[in-house]
Amino acid sequence: MKNKNSKKIKTKSNKKNNELGQTKNSAKLVLFIFGIGPIIGITLFLYSKGFFNSPNI
Repeated sequence: MKNKNSKKIKTKSNKKNNELGQTKNSAKLVLFIFGIGPIIGITLFLYSKGFFNSPNI
């Protein structure tokens, strides 16, 4: 009886681990997009305004 119960628990935990893995990956993707996206946007904005051009003396 213990073997049958442990198998059921293992299959449930495997499903939970797969779901947790997918949520972790999607969370990492969302954090990457929202972390890198604004940095790229700000850089492009400043570049378009001439922030990175050397000043003319």
